[in-house]
Amino acid sequence: MKETENIFLSLINQHKAIIHKVSKMYMNDAEQQRDLFQEIVMQLWRAYPTFKGNSKFSTWMYRVALNTALVYFKKDHRKVDKIPLNENIDVIDTDDSEAKEERLAYLYKAVQELNAVEKALIFLFLENQSHREIAKNLGISEVNARVKLNRTKEKLQFIIKKNGYEF
Repeated sequence: MKETENIFLSLINQHKAIIHKVSKMYMNDAEQQRDLFQEIVMQLWRAYPTFKGNSKFSTWMYRVALNTALVYFKKDHRKVDKIPLNENIDVIDTDDSEAKEERLAYLYKAVQELNAVEKALIFLFLENQSHREIAKNLGISEVNARVKLNRTKEKLQFIIKKNGYEF
């Protein structure tokens, strides 16, 4: 059991940026993001015995993380109190350029206006997933993934322009 735990923790540590990104895509403030992060890790641990290694761990992790985020996001939207997006977004990047951080903050703000599935599409696209991989992760056809992704990118561009975030 201890060896399994160590392997799992090592894999989580290697790919924790995926969980951070999913958390930022679905939750507005830092506390909600931490809660979602913990929920994703817990669901990954629960599902870990079912991981057979037929795909890369990161691919399996995407699927579990996104499904967990979708369920968590739906539960969170039932709550009455909403906290506005925190301006100080924690960016995991080696480039400390203020302009880049500002553009990233605008992107995260714009993404908050997308629905849960659209957020998943954009997240997977930003992770350089192919249409085939996106389709597999979301359980839809490759053609459907391509169409939905194009529509979502157009919608995101509209939101960015509408809010004056254009860069």
